[in-house]
Amino acid sequence: MPRVQPKFAAATWRVVPRPIRRRLAGTGGKRLVRFAPAAVLAAAATQITYFVMGSLLHAGGLTSGAVGWFAGFVVSYAVSRWAWERKGRPDLLRETLPFLAIALTVGFVLTLTSKFAYTKANSLGLTGIERAAFVQGLYLAANCVTFLIRFVIFHYVLFAYRGATDAKDAEPIGAESPAVLPAVSATAASEPAAHPEPRG
Repeated sequence: MPRVQPKFAAATWRVVPRPIRRRLAGTGGKRLVRFAPAAVLAAAATQITYFVMGSLLHAGGLTSGAVGWFAGFVVSYAVSRWAWERKGRPDLLRETLPFLAIALTVGFVLTLTSKFAYTKANSLGLTGIERAAFVQGLYLAANCVTFLIRFVIFHYVLFAYRGATDAKDAEPIGAESPAVLPAVSATAASEPAAHPEPRG
């Protein structure tokens, strides 16, 4: 069983078209691959809390949206620092406060989306499972849109001040693996050198 997961991952990776694989091999692609599962965890915390508040505790649209956002915010901050390999004490001015500003903007969007979903569901006369599916669907759609926007801001703005270090450590897209280069060199060295034939 330990080898099943790597084999599955390798097989899945081979299915991905080459142009997309080349892009994902870059720094931005690696960050996206790390940020995606992190965002899923944050979205799950948001959606579960939103469901509990709205469907089980019967809270209003604004309250459910705000509490759901806060649950996702706590998870998002921790996993976002992990996705961009931030360690140690966070920089208050360049990281924590900008992240909080982005999170508050996202919370505002999600809260308004929740309010709109509740109002629309009432106008359509939806109840029970249909109502829950409708409001959850709109809230999830807003989460997906803000996920893409947050990734762009995080990668190119918020966590970009460490760009010099990242650029130094990152491999260029399409670069050969270090393990491949010695093998190529050894093969070239073992081949006999070509000598020009003597002229008559």
